Amino acid sequence: MRRRTFLRGLLGGAAVSVALPPLEALLNTHGTAWADGGELPTRFGVWFWGNGVRREHWIPDGEGMGWRPRAEMQPLESVRGYVSPVTGLEIKTATHPHHSGMTGIMTGARYHQVGTTRDTIVTTFAHPSCDQIAAAHFEGQTPFRSLELAVCRFRGTDEGTTFQHLSHNGPNNVNPSEYSPAAAFRRLFGMGPTAPQIDLARRSVLDAVNGRIRALQAKVGARDRARLEQHFDSIRALELRLDTGSPQCATPPAPANDYPDVEGREQIAEKNRAMSDLMAVALACDLTRAFSIMFSTAGSGVIVWPAGARNSLHQICHDEAAPQPTVHAAITYTMEQLAYFLGRLRDTPEGDGNLLDRCSILCTTELSEGNVHSNDEFPILVAGKGGGRLKGGVHYRSRNRENASLAVLTALRGAGVPLPAWGHDAGRVNSSVGALEA
Repeated sequence: MRRRTFLRGLLGGAAVSVALPPLEALLNTHGTAWADGGELPTRFGVWFWGNGVRREHWIPDGEGMGWRPRAEMQPLESVRGYVSPVTGLEIKTATHPHHSGMTGIMTGARYHQVGTTRDTIVTTFAHPSCDQIAAAHFEGQTPFRSLELAVCRFRGTDEGTTFQHLSHNGPNNVNPSEYSPAAAFRRLFGMGPTAPQIDLARRSVLDAVNGRIRALQAKVGARDRARLEQHFDSIRALELRLDTGSPQCATPPAPANDYPDVEGREQIAEKNRAMSDLMAVALACDLTRAFSIMFSTAGSGVIVWPAGARNSLHQICHDEAAPQPTVHAAITYTMEQLAYFLGRLRDTPEGDGNLLDRCSILCTTELSEGNVHSNDEFPILVAGKGGGRLKGGVHYRSRNRENASLAVLTALRGAGVPLPAWGHDAGRVNSSVGALEA
């Protein structure tokens, strides 16, 4: 069998395909490499949330392998062995908090200003974002050069692409994140609107390749049959969830039919689960090796109602009196959503380990604390073990306000992207955080 195998069929006149995960039939006897000796894939990703943290609840106690999470990192306890907090770093290109933090962490450079608005500025990224640096390295190896998904919807801003988009190819050249789980599903599995939506909603992409599934299961061993069954069950569960979340059939990708608000409240956890599950399937099938999930945009306008918020997180950061209990609850809730995503990768087998073993993921935001708009003590997590390049579970604490670009270069190298340096001008570094590297 070839490394990249698809089961193909027709659904409503449209071509569909289901990619397969790495099976034992494709691997060496130890599950550590392909049968032909080639290395299993590693991936680079970004998981981003807007408007920072509350430092007193964020910075862990202890350093090295013996760190202890405070309240806002407590939801990550279940994946702690894969998560390395990096604290004490700062953005060295800072001149305008939201804009500097966003472009500083994503490009290692200052923003490119294109104008002004009200009492602030309009900016874009001056250079490609780190996910696109990884995408260039992996280019040609997967069907999708990169994959960009988003969870909490964008609520509007007039401050440029820096505030609206995470992934950039350069100035005002963006890779928009997909906010619709249903549209992302159709894109990944080749389902186009070539037949009436009412028919597509009542049929399954798996039904279209059912005969090929049965034939393949007859050819592989018992463990591969079990792996295939789990893989197809995951896809079927996604289909059922998307169908439940979109009871009204309409021409996609109408956002109103994709996890609509319930009594005025955004279905945050439900969308996060759907997007996390989709990304896990995409990575398991090696459909991409560079990805980003934008949980919420810079200057987050999301109303984190499960945390008791009645206004946008950005506004609460401005208005709520210290110690800002609602902001703290919103960040804790956000880390619960990150924990679900990382747990989903950890629970997806690959080779002799799992997907999180073979990922390097930069988890970050654009501010330290939203109420003071600070760019020092920058919140950064490096998650995953990068195929053995990263230790995982290490807290690195900088004592002399080092450059935040160090963590980005560490995460990129952790994914196997062989960069000698990262960033530009004051944001440039040529070394990584050695304490995190295996």
